[in-house]
Amino acid sequence: MSGRGARAPFVLSAFTMSTVSHGNFGLWRHPEDRTAQYTTLNYWVDLARLLDAGGFDLLFIADAVGQLDVFGGNADAALTHAVQTPVTDPLLVVSAMAAATERLGFGITVSTTYESPYLLARKFSTLDHLTGGRIGWNVVTSLLDSAARNIIGRDRQIPHDERYAIAQEFLEVTYKLWEGSWEDGAVVRDVARGVFTDPTKVHPIGHEGTYFSVPGAHLVEPSPQRTPVLFQAGSSPAGREFAGRNAELVFVSDPRPDVVRARVEDVRRRAVQHGRSPESVRFLTSVEIVVDSTKRAARAKADALSRYTDLEGGLVLLSALTGVDWSTYGVDRPIEQFDTDACRSILATVDNQHITLRDYVGNLGGFGGPLFVGDPSSVADVLEAYADRTGVDGFNIAYHLTPGSFADVAEYLVPELRRRGLTNSESGETLRQRIFPRGTALLPADHPGAGFRKRISAIR
Repeated sequence: MSGRGARAPFVLSAFTMSTVSHGNFGLWRHPEDRTAQYTTLNYWVDLARLLDAGGFDLLFIADAVGQLDVFGGNADAALTHAVQTPVTDPLLVVSAMAAATERLGFGITVSTTYESPYLLARKFSTLDHLTGGRIGWNVVTSLLDSAARNIIGRDRQIPHDERYAIAQEFLEVTYKLWEGSWEDGAVVRDVARGVFTDPTKVHPIGHEGTYFSVPGAHLVEPSPQRTPVLFQAGSSPAGREFAGRNAELVFVSDPRPDVVRARVEDVRRRAVQHGRSPESVRFLTSVEIVVDSTKRAARAKADALSRYTDLEGGLVLLSALTGVDWSTYGVDRPIEQFDTDACRSILATVDNQHITLRDYVGNLGGFGGPLFVGDPSSVADVLEAYADRTGVDGFNIAYHLTPGSFADVAEYLVPELRRRGLTNSESGETLRQRIFPRGTALLPADHPGAGFRKRISAIR
C-alpha cells in the first residue's frame, strides 16, 4: 500500500462501447461474454444495475460514427471480427439505464465534427433532466475518413487541428445555449396567471461564427447541471489545449507512466492559463484488471482469457486509429512511425521501443491500458502506486468480458478499495458533484463556459 498520506477517493469508471468488441479483440467468442446482446435493452439495464450496486461512479461509453475500413482497404475484417462494427447509438439507452439506477453517472461520446450544436444541446439537456443530473459528454473530434465520406461528403476527414477549432466554437455555442439562454427563474409555472415561462428571461444567443450560425434561444429549460460534465481524451498539443480550456474529466492513456504524468501536469498548467483552478480538472487512465480471490486464481483466469485474443482484430482497430494499413506490414516487425492525420498519440506510445504488432495488439493489455492481474490486495496496491507515479485521480476500467470483468471488480476489488477509503462513499446529487464532492451541480465560476451566462445577461 502507498506510503503517501490520505488521498481522495478514486473515480471508478467502467469503459465500454455499444458494439460487440471494442478493445477486447476476439473475446466475444468466450462462452461467458454477453456483448453480442448489445442491441437489447436488458443487456444495458443489467450492466448499469451491476455497476451502480458495485461501487462504480461512472459508465463511460465510447463511440465511432464510421466503419473501420483502413485494414486491407475495406471493412471486411472489421465486420468479420466484430471490431466496433456494427455499432449502435449510445445516447438512446441512457434514460433506461438511469431509470434502473440511483447514483451511476453516464459519460457518452459524441463528435463535434458531425453533429449540430443546437440539436446536441437539446439532447444533452434532455438526458440531464431524465437522469437527474447524471450525464457527461465525452467531446471528441473523430478521426475516421469513412465518417467524413458518409456524413459530410468529403473524401478525407477534416485536418486534425481544424477539427479542434471546430470543436472549440461548437462548445462556445453550447455554452451560450446551456448557460446563458435561459435565466434562473425563467420557468415560473404560475397556474393562476396562466404563465409557464417568463419570456423576458429567455434569450436568443445570436451566435455568428466561423463554423456555426445559431441566432435563437435554447429549446430546453435549464437542467440540473445545465452543462453536462465535460470529458475529453485528446493527447496531441491541440487536444491538450482544448482539454485545459474546457474539460473537467480527462482520459490520459499511455503505456509509459512518466508520459501520463507529464500530460497530466501539462493539462493542469493549460487550465491555469485559462483562469481555472488546477483542481478543476480530474484525470482517469485506462487499465485492464483481472482479479480474483487469490493471485493464482487471477493468473489462471487471465491465461484462460488470453486464449481468445484475436491478433487480426487488434490490427483492424490499430489501422483505423493510426490511419495506417497494417495488413501487409508483418506482425513480428518493429513498429515504425508514420505521419498521418488520424490519432497521433497512438504511434507515439511505441516510438523507439522496438515493439512489434504482435506485442502491441496480440495479448491482453494494450489498447485498454496496462494489465493488472492479482488478488484484491495486490491489485489495490498497484493501482495506488500507479496513481502516485502518474498523478491520475482514477481509472477507466476496460472489460475483457461483459459483465464478468466488471462483476469481478465489484466483487473482489471494490471492497478492498473501500476498506482503504479509496471509493466514493457519498453519492452526490449530480455527476459533477460525485466527481468533485465539494463542488456544485453547475460549472464552477472559473470555467470559461460559466462566463457566457453573464455575457448574455449583460446584453439583455
